[in-house]
Amino acid sequence: MATGYGVTKAGIFSHKTRADMTNIVLYVMLPCNIFNAFHKGITPEVLRQCVVVLIAAFGLQFLVFVLNRFIYHGFPQERRVILQYGMIVNNAAFMGLPVLGAVFGPTGVLYGSIALVPMRIMMWTSGLSLFAKMEAKATFVILATHPCMWAVVLGIAYIFVPFTLPVFLGNTITYIGETVRVLPMFIVGSILCDVKPKDMLDIGCFYYSIMRLAVVPAIMFGAMTLLQVDTLVTGVVVIASAMPAANATAMLAEKYGQDSVFASKLTFVSIMLSIITLPVIAAALEWLSPL
Repeated sequence: MATGYGVTKAGIFSHKTRADMTNIVLYVMLPCNIFNAFHKGITPEVLRQCVVVLIAAFGLQFLVFVLNRFIYHGFPQERRVILQYGMIVNNAAFMGLPVLGAVFGPTGVLYGSIALVPMRIMMWTSGLSLFAKMEAKATFVILATHPCMWAVVLGIAYIFVPFTLPVFLGNTITYIGETVRVLPMFIVGSILCDVKPKDMLDIGCFYYSIMRLAVVPAIMFGAMTLLQVDTLVTGVVVIASAMPAANATAMLAEKYGQDSVFASKLTFVSIMLSIITLPVIAAALEWLSPL
């Protein structure tokens, strides 16, 4: 992240390049990384845990749905929409999968990719409906054509009907997928270069960050501990739930004429604070339920 920040500050890495690289990460590198995770010796136990992760991820979306109905009533409508979308859709893909891969290895990426499925569904349904109404057909097309969704589908197909890829293709997918550990963090560092000190002084951004980066993960940890869920699954779901607001928040606000300035600040501030909260949460997980 520091490198990304430095090269952007020096003018070597432009905003246009960052936008293009973001698309490459989302549509090429992440799908390769997700698909490759399914090739790392899936056992019946791991498959069973994938089902647990999926159920927990749907539970997380239900929790966010309930919280959204109560916690942002004090904000004006134009900000409330952005805050609610930021709760529904966090950065669990762009930032989350690289972090999960670094902390938990390929199994973390596998579980993390499963946890993304409910969020993707909510992102293009109730999430997008906060900004604009979409026909069911259009929503289905977006979901059905997203490369990350196809990576999960093909990965699951591989579990039940194993197939052998040509060596050159398998190696290509592996090498491209491994870049996810580096490039997203590099891009996040570049994004942070745009943060101005005054942007940090917004009570709405701090309130959102407390809810999304601390309260939601704490509730998920408590629920999964109470249900005696496997510690690795608990760690993956809790860390995935503790990611900052997604970059899409600002992009959609701009597209649909909402308060894009506030949306940008929300993204920046939550990313900045997550640099502090994520290591704290990881340490707490290790102390409370050693992996």
